[in-house]
Amino acid sequence: MGTDAVLRDYLLAAVRRHGARPALVTDGRTWSYADLDQAARAVAGHLQERGIVPGDPVVVILRNGAEYVVADLAIALLGAAKVPVNLMLSTDEQAYIVADSGARVCLVEKDRLGSVHAAKALGADPRVIVRGGDGGPDSWDEAVAHEPLTAEPAVPPETHALIMYTGGTTGRPKGVVHTQRGIAANLLSHVIEMELVAEDILLLTSPLPHSAGFLLQAALTKGASVFIEEGFEIDVVLERIDRDHVSYLFLVPTMIYRLLDAVTKRPDVDTTSVRTILYGAAPIAVERLEQGLRTFGPVFMQLYAQSEAPNFLTRLRRDDHRLDRATHRLSSCGQAVAMAQVEVHDDGSVCGPGEVGEIVARTPYTMEGYLNRETETAETLRDGWLHTGDLGYLDNDGYLYLVDRKKDMIITGGLNVYCAEVEQVLARVPGVREVAVTGIPHPDWGEAVVAFVVPDRPDIGAEEIRSATRGALTSYKRPKEVVIVPSLPTTAVGKIDKKKLRQGWGGW
Repeated sequence: MGTDAVLRDYLLAAVRRHGARPALVTDGRTWSYADLDQAARAVAGHLQERGIVPGDPVVVILRNGAEYVVADLAIALLGAAKVPVNLMLSTDEQAYIVADSGARVCLVEKDRLGSVHAAKALGADPRVIVRGGDGGPDSWDEAVAHEPLTAEPAVPPETHALIMYTGGTTGRPKGVVHTQRGIAANLLSHVIEMELVAEDILLLTSPLPHSAGFLLQAALTKGASVFIEEGFEIDVVLERIDRDHVSYLFLVPTMIYRLLDAVTKRPDVDTTSVRTILYGAAPIAVERLEQGLRTFGPVFMQLYAQSEAPNFLTRLRRDDHRLDRATHRLSSCGQAVAMAQVEVHDDGSVCGPGEVGEIVARTPYTMEGYLNRETETAETLRDGWLHTGDLGYLDNDGYLYLVDRKKDMIITGGLNVYCAEVEQVLARVPGVREVAVTGIPHPDWGEAVVAFVVPDRPDIGAEEIRSATRGALTSYKRPKEVVIVPSLPTTAVGKIDKKKLRQGWGGW
């Protein structure tokens, strides 16, 4: 297959090979690999009858569950372009994606039909297949009862395979376009870097339209078993670990914090089955990571990437997560993975060890570009490098350290302040459970450092927190204000939503 491989060459071939093995557990039902293959071929036949050909955009607005997985496989069978949409997005956001992608078909939950109707007001005119409706020719039930696809269409490797929309935290989301060749290579990278084995039991609780969806495909390729939940519920997670012996979890840092808090209160829960906790999407507090190592042992693995080169640009391995090694490594996001080249650039020059600049990368699975956005594509893909918009530095051993998003870096009185540095200091203050730092417009300084803190005890005050940073941060880096909040807003993929924090700020 080589460089001409497309996604189905690896993914669907593996699904057929694993046959009767348990593939999926969700909604109280266990699906074998053969069950998934049969259902996917039926839905693929249904889509083909409705005119879908390789490269056609097919929007998926389905909840975490078997239907999403079947739709994913059916789209791969046809060589169509999956457009995954997070159910946590608003109606307007979903409608924009449907219209912007040029969707030919929408596979949609009944209670999200309003998004498709709103998209039609924007000029979209997709066919609609509804899950949870009353049956009929445009229902999911009809699709899975269709005659199975018999002849797979030819799919050139340069065909569009995925249009994945960015979070849109700085404006309208952009459609990140990946080709079949790129997504096939990306699947191989996941298989290499995740260190999954067929005996693993993977638990996914975050939205499948984002990082979890790539991990799902890798697990199916390896022949593992996957538990899928609609969302992160700590009691369900504990049950899956204790009763179902989950061995592999994918969590964002806020989920890890809640898991650690719950395990501390529930010593009766048997966690010995846990072999790997893969995490990413946001910075993690080193102190909580150390707590995790004391609780679970060296099971943690970190990934760093973005939608433009999904999930794996760097990886901090399990053997880097050790309390008996240099603790500063725990603040790194690891070394470049096997299929990626990572450098740090400043105005086109390569930075030396310890020098902060923009993180750039080259991989065989870098995006083709942003859909219908030539200017933004040219700004992001330059001289063969993906410019991530993240600031960081490499050490002498090639470990990458993130310091901030370029757009999140605070400039106060003409001096640069990296939010991640301030957040790490504040996270070590006793009584601070979670923290997010951002820049707020200031009449004198241009921007001021403001910290939003979720407290761990009710009596902690803003001045106590500010005072605790005096020995660790220079004066211009210390927060001008500390705002005590009950919780931090998050985006649909679990990242702290700093845009909402800035919008909610009341001013000076």
